[in-house]
Amino acid sequence: MPTFCAPDGTRLAHHVSGDGPPLICLPGGPMQDSVYLGDLGGLTTHRTLIRLDLRGTGHSATPADPASYRCDRQVDDVEALRKELGLDRMDLLAHSAGANLAALYTARHPERVARLALITPSVYAVGIEVTPEDRLRTARLRRGEPWFTPAYEALETITAGRPASDAWQAIAPFSFGRWDERARAFKAAEDKQRNDEAAARYASDGAFTPEATRPALAAFPRPVLVLAGEVDVAGPPRALGEYAGLFANAEFVVQPGAGHFPWLDDADRFAATVADFLAGAGDPVSSP
Repeated sequence: MPTFCAPDGTRLAHHVSGDGPPLICLPGGPMQDSVYLGDLGGLTTHRTLIRLDLRGTGHSATPADPASYRCDRQVDDVEALRKELGLDRMDLLAHSAGANLAALYTARHPERVARLALITPSVYAVGIEVTPEDRLRTARLRRGEPWFTPAYEALETITAGRPASDAWQAIAPFSFGRWDERARAFKAAEDKQRNDEAAARYASDGAFTPEATRPALAAFPRPVLVLAGEVDVAGPPRALGEYAGLFANAEFVVQPGAGHFPWLDDADRFAATVADFLAGAGDPVSSP
């Protein structure tokens, strides 16, 4: 497992798997072990995935300064990884909260990103509002599921700002296209993989300045993919369509029947969509 030093001396790990040109992958959570990304639904048959363990997660070291968990401060970690790999420009994929980090990196280093794939992205970095009705409307697509009523009632309490103590666990089925044994195991592992201290600091004051980030992303000329899950209440398609509209050269895709982890819900469709986007015409990506 390769490691490298961040600018502040923190030792960070990354994991390499697959064949083909490199694809840098940033995990969500926020601040979750990148292991949950797996092979991204078989994307490893098209690309060499380079998964970064963010500081304090997975096999990366805990930083001396806990304030360095703040999202904007981790942009330097991504840049250090690029340099470590010897890439002039890189294809960058980010999932969920990791998209905040990818957006800030792209805004600060646009010349270093060849293609950007944002998978069910969080929208904090760009200041898009996800309304309660966005989430509830998306949730109602699942009304035929046996678990729907208690999960929907819990979601209503959350969107109203008065969640019950068990509400966040109760809405877990909404994250998956199928709430089956695989999804339950995935969710149980997810809860153990996150660094809660780091997650609490990730979006702390000063992390995001949408008024600066949005114009920088609007000026980014290279191809962008924004992929939403049709039934994802965390990133409802209405809001993610708005996100795609921030870019000059974006493709917006809604994966049918998918939740927040679309590679779990339809691996073949997901891998084909992302691989086709990455293989599109454009500037070549350097190899490490």
